[in-house]
Amino acid sequence: MEFRKYQHIERLGSLEVDDILLGTCYVFPKIDGTNGSIWIDEGIFKAGSRNRELTENKDNANFYKSILTESQFDGIKKLLKDNTNYKIFGEWLIPHSLKTYRDEAWRKFYVFDIIVEVDENEFRYMKYEEYQKICEKYNINYIPCLKIIKNPTEERLYTSLVENDYLIKDGEGQGEGLVIKNYDFVNKFGRTIWAKIVTSEFKEKHRKVMGASEITEKQLSEDKIIETYCTEALVEKIYSKIVNEKEGWCSKFIPRLLETVFHDLVVECTYNAINKLKIKKIDFVRLKKLTHQKIKQVKNKLF
Repeated sequence: MEFRKYQHIERLGSLEVDDILLGTCYVFPKIDGTNGSIWIDEGIFKAGSRNRELTENKDNANFYKSILTESQFDGIKKLLKDNTNYKIFGEWLIPHSLKTYRDEAWRKFYVFDIIVEVDENEFRYMKYEEYQKICEKYNINYIPCLKIIKNPTEERLYTSLVENDYLIKDGEGQGEGLVIKNYDFVNKFGRTIWAKIVTSEFKEKHRKVMGASEITEKQLSEDKIIETYCTEALVEKIYSKIVNEKEGWCSKFIPRLLETVFHDLVVECTYNAINKLKIKKIDFVRLKKLTHQKIKQVKNKLF
């Protein structure tokens, strides 16, 4: 297998990760070292930095040398011998911008992704639960998931920044930031990609801490409406109306299905949502995105 460059993690809010928060999101600590990868090729262990393959003569902070000589990599080597089509990606924790990690955390490798090579052009990312079990089995260090959140808002994620003290010395603040993975997300350019929030950048933009009650309310409102009123029966009803009216189904009717379900949801259910569910605020842009997501789940064969 040849060197594979790890994907660039995009800042949350950029076009590349638009709508990544729709669905089940896995939130991880972002640690501040240097990117590294390990794989096996014809029985030989190989390593890479973010942009190139490493050798003994062209190493990166002694990462390749450490793979060859240190026992901390024994589990990874055994895993790769057992699964030659795996590539391991992680962070080699060496001093960079953040200096507040615990003394024993330095110069260790922390896995954050494993990909399975199908062929030279095709691969897949393992989901967290899958590679977590593998890392536990082979005694491999990995970055643990902080939270699994369904349809989080940006504000909800921002509050998680202060909870990120992974590997940080007691009383020394928070980590570098967060990485958000949605394993079902493919962006509008057809790519699987992750998002990030960097703590220092967030602090510069948001000097005041947002009220927890407001964040909780906003995070739950649209989800409550979808769970209560955007039912499979509603989606099927609208779909059947279109099929009966047009005497069949065609992919060009998809926009009509999406918009009609959302229209009926707002017109017929908003009053009950406000009164029965005690909802005070509704973000209709987010509600529309969640509605479209629910339609795609119910009628997945159409998309």
